[in-house]
Amino acid sequence: MLKAALIGVGSMGRGHLDNYVRYIQEEKSIRLVAICDVDPKKFTNYKGTLNIKGVGAQDYDFSMFHLYTDMDEMLEKEELDMVSIILPTYLHCEATLKCLAKGLHVFCEKPMALNPDDCTKMIEAAKKTGKYLMIGQCLRFWHEYVALKDLVNSGKFGKPLSAYFFRGGSTPLWSYQNWLLKEELGGGALFDQHVHDIDMIQYLFGMPKAVSSRGVRFYEGSGYDAVTINYIYDQNLVVNAQDDWFLATDSFEMIYRVNFEGGTAFMDAHGFRFTTRDGEDVTPTFTDSDKGYYHEILYFAGLIENQKENTINPPESSRDTIRILMAEKESCDQGGAVVKIK
Repeated sequence: MLKAALIGVGSMGRGHLDNYVRYIQEEKSIRLVAICDVDPKKFTNYKGTLNIKGVGAQDYDFSMFHLYTDMDEMLEKEELDMVSIILPTYLHCEATLKCLAKGLHVFCEKPMALNPDDCTKMIEAAKKTGKYLMIGQCLRFWHEYVALKDLVNSGKFGKPLSAYFFRGGSTPLWSYQNWLLKEELGGGALFDQHVHDIDMIQYLFGMPKAVSSRGVRFYEGSGYDAVTINYIYDQNLVVNAQDDWFLATDSFEMIYRVNFEGGTAFMDAHGFRFTTRDGEDVTPTFTDSDKGYYHEILYFAGLIENQKENTINPPESSRDTIRILMAEKESCDQGGAVVKIK
């Protein structure tokens, strides 16, 4: 049985708590024993806000966990195997290094860090301690994106020719002390939200050669709040992504359209579908409705228990996502200039 702690139980942390409680109920080999957050209000059934419906909305008896407001105290007192770090982005590197130094396996929410150098520190610390490190790029475990990855890998319908990704909705105003809208702490929509699609693009098609990006700042002090990016590849492939987190709507959307030689894959509010050039619907049926958040922690636990190589979501790949992101930001800063990935 793996003993786990959850560090950070804000809106996203509540979503992870949902799954940890499910693991207990389903008698999985993971047991959450401790929760840490600087704000003791989080140890009550207050209603947080998140743009993914149904996540973090459950009521719990927090007395079943050991509760802390100081991470160092928790790390000293608890006998743990793994932690989930669900903290503001600017704290990811520091918290990860502390937990790895204590001999714990670390799952850290996305984005990995605010720059590639911090990502490298995290990776090197994991190697030095011999512990697993994985970043919460949950789309790699999300059914609709897994199906898309399978289409690309199998080549059953030929090569991908063009792709478009969109992610967006209303502004995330729920973060602790509004850190999400402070560029030096969260990086804006580019880092916190669009990073999902960057990660999926490089997972599907490999590293682009360069990018050309335009961005808009809507909130004072925030990073880019809306962006559009063209990804430049050597092969005959057109890829574009857009992200916007100040839409005047209560809904949240994540959309893609990927055109293959033999058909087109779509995902929108109606779900995933694939249509061939002959008009045949060959959409697969998914066996469960669980989101990627549920499956990624089970995968991570399986790596630890079975000492397996992380072939789906290694931290080096998450660092590559941040490398692309930095080129996008540089391009935005330069008004759309073509910027090579460093």
